[in-house]
Amino acid sequence: MTLVYVLIWGAVIAFGLTAVGGLVWAVRTGQMSDFAAGARSIFDEDEPVGVMTDGFPAARGRRDAVEREGGT
Repeated sequence: MTLVYVLIWGAVIAFGLTAVGGLVWAVRTGQMSDFAAGARSIFDEDEPVGVMTDGFPAARGRRDAVEREGGT
């Protein structure tokens, strides 16, 4: 039973040190310096920022119908 406790606490400590190490690496390499640029990097001219171009088929059909009728 002692071996189980040692393995559990060892895993907790290893995961904790890995998380702290990852955070230190991210700060040192500048990964956390500009969140906005990273958030905008997935958008392009086909899908501009703030414009939803995808969705569930049923929801998209209703939205298209409302737009054709002139509603909002």
